Amino acid sequence: MRFIEAIFKIFPNARIRCLCADREFIGQAWLRYLLLEPSLSFRLRIRATDKIERNGKALPAKVVFAHLAIGESQQLPGDCRVWGNRVSLEALRLEDGDLLIVIAPPHTVGLVSDYALRWGIETLFGIFKTRGFCWESTHFTDPERLRQLFALLTLALVWSLKTGLWLHQLHPIRLKKHGRRSQSLFRLVGLKQISSPNKASFGLVWA
Repeated sequence: MRFIEAIFKIFPNARIRCLCADREFIGQAWLRYLLLEPSLSFRLRIRATDKIERNGKALPAKVVFAHLAIGESQQLPGDCRVWGNRVSLEALRLEDGDLLIVIAPPHTVGLVSDYALRWGIETLFGIFKTRGFCWESTHFTDPERLRQLFALLTLALVWSLKTGLWLHQLHPIRLKKHGRRSQSLFRLVGLKQISSPNKASFGLVWA
């Protein structure tokens, strides 16, 4: 909550479409905070064991959506409550059989499609951690050093992506049968180039 308030202090004119959060960020107090006026639009994933109140009954979400087949989704109509608060609610049965259950402010539609935008954040986490810069290996704990580190990593991230896009335009990355690239623009193309011992390999001259 303090983090959200700090963001608005730093960026008072920010226009936030919605806040997406995984199941670690759940609970009655958190939801009530987000529903305060002026409300902050949100898309929160809840657990399959969390109870949904409808028509005077409270049932676990996994029971309410037990009928969904893989790839099938449903948004519940009418009055729904989670942790005592009115919400919109939509669920999707994932390929592994798990349920993706998302809540949002009342009268919201397209919950699952909005929440899907969060996967880009997971990709970013991977880039900063084990699949890229491995920043956790620094074991930094000092806030000022961490701020400087993240500033440096942000520059390196943008540089890697720009380099990857440029090289992709010169030599397009092959697509696999499922339609995805055979190489990552960031990790296997951009990062590989900027971390190469041959630092002039793509026309940059270093002092």
